[in-house]
Amino acid sequence: MDVSTLFSVKDKVVLVTGGAKGIGYMISSGYVANGARVYISSRDVKSCEKAAAELTAKGPGKAFAIPADLQKLEHVQNLVRSLSAREKKLHVLVNNSGANWGESYDSYPDDAWTKLLTLNLQRVFTLTQLCTPLLEAASTGAGGVDPARVIHIGSIDGIRVPSLETFAYSTSKAGLHHLSKVLSAHLGPRGITSNVLACGPFESKMMKVTLEKFRDTIEEGVPLKRIGTPEDVAGACLFLSSRAGAYINGSVITVDGGSHCSAKL
Repeated sequence: MDVSTLFSVKDKVVLVTGGAKGIGYMISSGYVANGARVYISSRDVKSCEKAAAELTAKGPGKAFAIPADLQKLEHVQNLVRSLSAREKKLHVLVNNSGANWGESYDSYPDDAWTKLLTLNLQRVFTLTQLCTPLLEAASTGAGGVDPARVIHIGSIDGIRVPSLETFAYSTSKAGLHHLSKVLSAHLGPRGITSNVLACGPFESKMMKVTLEKFRDTIEEGVPLKRIGTPEDVAGACLFLSSRAGAYINGSVITVDGGSHCSAKL
């Protein structure tokens, strides 16, 4: 049980959606820094290419850009076709792409539900479904000790009830958590695990405005009194993707400093 092999992801092929910015970039960085081949996908073409070039320059792994607007079914299909043309196996799929929408209850629009349920939930299923043959090819199969991994980036707002008016976001993340459990039961026999990281506050584009306004309040509400760092979320992904995490399936792991357990009163 040598640490260098127990937690290794060297030479694994990884797809990270939304991997060019925020938490996704933190995750991509962790994989590349530990020798994986990482494919980064998001609708922002320039950001994908920039992130891939930066991470490859740092090494020792490599990163590649496959831009795609994951809201659109044809883009998801093209993403998987492009990946399949380059790789015969996919060891790890990280479903990180997501969106948020905050607005008062009385004016909360129908469009918010369509956008967030599509990207945060439906397309997670679509992409996982289409990647399944590549994931199966990377797995040692049912009963094997090295399954392929699907990691979904959820949220503690899918566990607790947030005070912010993010109705569609919170609901979509709660749905994602349950979807992962359903997938764990169906994909486990095919040699693929499915788990969630329910993340708390991290430095990201999605959290930028909230942190600017409420950073002190947010940090005070976290028992560890800080927001997350790149090492926190990347480390959790590396664990789940390595031999050390091979028997974890159907779990929702909170990566939030304990804030989901902190009562306000």
